[in-house]
Amino acid sequence: MPATSSVTSPSDRDFDLVVIGASYAGVGVVAAAREAGFAGRIALVGDEADLPYQRPPLSKGFLLGKAGLASLPLKAESFYADAQVVFMAGRRAIALDREARRIRLDDGTELGFKTLALTTGARAAALRCPGAELDGVVSLRTLDEARGLSKRLAAASAVVIVGGGFIGLEVASAAVTLGKPVTVVEAGPRLIGHAVAPEISTFMQRLHETRGVIIQLATKVERIEGENGRVAAVICADGSRLPCDLVLAAVGAVPNTELATDAGLLVEDGIVVDDLCRSSDPAIFAAGDCTSHPNVFAGRRLRLSSVQNAHDQGRVAGNAIAGRLEPYKAVPWFWSDQYDVKLQMVGLASGSGPAILRGAMEEGRFSLFRYDGDRLTAIESINRPADHMMGRRLIAAGLSPTPEQAADSGFDLRSLA
Repeated sequence: MPATSSVTSPSDRDFDLVVIGASYAGVGVVAAAREAGFAGRIALVGDEADLPYQRPPLSKGFLLGKAGLASLPLKAESFYADAQVVFMAGRRAIALDREARRIRLDDGTELGFKTLALTTGARAAALRCPGAELDGVVSLRTLDEARGLSKRLAAASAVVIVGGGFIGLEVASAAVTLGKPVTVVEAGPRLIGHAVAPEISTFMQRLHETRGVIIQLATKVERIEGENGRVAAVICADGSRLPCDLVLAAVGAVPNTELATDAGLLVEDGIVVDDLCRSSDPAIFAAGDCTSHPNVFAGRRLRLSSVQNAHDQGRVAGNAIAGRLEPYKAVPWFWSDQYDVKLQMVGLASGSGPAILRGAMEEGRFSLFRYDGDRLTAIESINRPADHMMGRRLIAAGLSPTPEQAADSGFDLRSLA
């Protein structure tokens, strides 16, 4: 799925719009701008050699051979030609001159722009401990990393995953399905603790443990031991030694904001943008995992790392660049596939209100309706997609079932919308 790209004569290097970062947000900017009537010259610059692709399958079906390379591109290569977009693959932006309106790439090419969109995303956070540099210690964010992890999983005799978040648990699911012994080491007191209710954490822990995963909570990695330059064991702060020949560091993501910071843009846990994805420079937009945006549902600034946010922000930015001003107000949602379980989340849990159970937890089909006072703020669902889809409508409209209605599986939530 390698992409072709070209910038030839000096005149080719001046664009009306340059987009730096070729994933959901970047492709969203380009597509929305063209759909909204933007007629100027566009360049899309990506630092990977492949066509822009879907990331969620990398920790799910791709590792199991269920999602082949042909299924991954966000758009066919013909889309870029048809949209008259110069797609430059395998190039990294290294310097931004805001005054001259020019951006320099790592091959020495300089591109001029009238408008710039930064959709630089995020990278996997590094595991910081002695031995993290050993062969066999890997992370997962890009397609190349997924290719490498797939090969290593096939040959692994024992896997340790550092981090009990979504990526770590999805890879644990894939590895166990492939017949590999897996241990998950999580520094916090519960799995996915930053994102879900304690009841969901407990359910997911039991799910993995019944499949044979060993889970160590409230455990920090002290160092990684090696033999002949390769990983041999993970040593935890509690003294436990976990022999392994593959370690996945799944300890979060870091927004790629260095280009913006060096250029003097306002950056606070992400490139600061308004509800139209405009940065502190009116000629520069930003969207996706690299941004901090005012979120109407949280009532404060947030940096969200999700397909939904990247896609929707990209489209808001592209529309705004074309003159169609539609402020960002999308309801946040997310999903995770592990074994035969689909976890879906919508909204942003806040406040100290109750978490109301709908459905049967013991049957593995239930939802938690989360409240701030009497206001529904989020729904977390296990194998109940109808609740999730209804939650999107309710939260977007500011509608809340009473806790009694939420708890009653016989109550038709559609009657509220």
